[in-house]
Amino acid sequence: MALAFDEYGRPFIILKEQEQKSRLRGLDAHKANISAGRAVARILRTSLGPKGMDKMLQSPDGDVIITNDGATILEQMDVDNQIGKLMVELSRSQDYEIGDGTTGVVVMAGALLEQAEKLLERGIHPIRVAEGYEMASRIAVDHLERISHKFDFSDADIEPLVQTCMTTLSSKMVTRCKRTLAEIAVKAVLAVADLERKDVNLDLIKVEGKVGGKLEDTELVYGIVVDKDMSHPQMPKRIEDAKIAILTCPFEPPKPKTKHKVDIDTVEKFQTLRQQEQKYFDDMVQQCKDAGATLVICQWGFDDEANHLLMHRNLPAVRWVGGVELELIAIATGGRIVPRFQELTPEKLGRAGLVREKSFGTTKDRMLYIEQCANSRAVTIFIRGGNKMMIEETKRSIHDALCVARNLIRNNSIVYGGGSAEISCSIAIEAAADRHPGVEQYAIRAFADALDSIPLALSENSGLQPIDTLAEVKSQQIKENNPYYGIDCNDVGTNNMQEQNVFETLIGKQQQIMLATQVVKMILKIDDVITPADY
Repeated sequence: MALAFDEYGRPFIILKEQEQKSRLRGLDAHKANISAGRAVARILRTSLGPKGMDKMLQSPDGDVIITNDGATILEQMDVDNQIGKLMVELSRSQDYEIGDGTTGVVVMAGALLEQAEKLLERGIHPIRVAEGYEMASRIAVDHLERISHKFDFSDADIEPLVQTCMTTLSSKMVTRCKRTLAEIAVKAVLAVADLERKDVNLDLIKVEGKVGGKLEDTELVYGIVVDKDMSHPQMPKRIEDAKIAILTCPFEPPKPKTKHKVDIDTVEKFQTLRQQEQKYFDDMVQQCKDAGATLVICQWGFDDEANHLLMHRNLPAVRWVGGVELELIAIATGGRIVPRFQELTPEKLGRAGLVREKSFGTTKDRMLYIEQCANSRAVTIFIRGGNKMMIEETKRSIHDALCVARNLIRNNSIVYGGGSAEISCSIAIEAAADRHPGVEQYAIRAFADALDSIPLALSENSGLQPIDTLAEVKSQQIKENNPYYGIDCNDVGTNNMQEQNVFETLIGKQQQIMLATQVVKMILKIDDVITPADY
């Protein structure tokens, strides 16, 4: 700060820009970054595993979200710290890539940071720690490959897929009907999967929800469910062997623009105008009829007069259908989306075996089911639940299960869950550390300790004695050389995850370890943090 005088001799103060910035260097910077990363991980730690707690988040508009999904919690959380934001990105990339394991990957990164802090305090250089972690993560990924199991499934035998999806759903709110939901998810994925190319297009699976009914009423519809009803109450509620015209042009006579004035001074002129409009509309309906359409689905609306005329000309119609839904309907029925009436031809119509309107409960809620389509590769999972939050959470859980089933079709290797894979990797890394002379071996051992944090968190959340349980399971694994022993979260009475049918996908686990290591390496390489002051 300096004192200066202006031309009138009045003193004024010059503030140097630099003084408003706070700066952390060296070990202080590392510690600040590590504690920020750990703070985020600590929030998610309690929601890991089948007995994990749920988080309730309230948005500024007052919407409440109750969820157990790591990626959703971090998305909705307001994280200011830059390192905290890296953790949010970390869970998001796990969500994009794998779809499951978003909580575990953040807990893992937090544990690695915690171990790194101890090493840095002992005076080990951060680059050495990062290199040791890199070596250890390679050992872990190779070890996972070795202990993984491949299993074969076919359209007839989907049990292995269902078991793996059930593991995913067991840590969510919907755990009481995980069997039903897992079967629905697997059947949906198999319906749209291309098993020869080992590829699944999840865009063909639409997840719809409607409040009312109970979670057990959730169903899989081989077709499309649209949250719309017929535009006129007297139109038929059920159309068999429907030929569908999918239009993106307005289904009504063009309105005269407001800038022009139409003077009508006699009744005859008004009649002529009205007849003109009606003829225009009749031509439209006739064009649809000529093409052979028995149902019109339109992106735009039409007014009551048009609705009345459609009703009289026996052409059922649905209005205000959104663009994404139109595309799905077009894919499912094999139709083409028609932008102008002149282009409507019989080849462009979509075909569906059955279009029916279904009403729910005693309310006016109706939905349109388009089933038995020409191309049955578009399906809808239709979720019911007691309230909106439950439906939203079920949607998120189903998304995770769908992703797991997709990953298994891409790569059918699994490892066992319940922390057994982490414990096994930890033992393998511990054994491999002796082969690395030099400072890195401390970091490699620290990585092994960090891996233990997942089973520790699992047993803690399940209300067991964390350290005793972990020690017991670890000694069991070493004694019997069996990588299937994990934490018995559900209190079944056996620690063998093979008997408990707790599976996780191999690529999901490998991705977790690799992503967590990458982020921790990135955080360890930051040794100078300059932040602008808060005004």
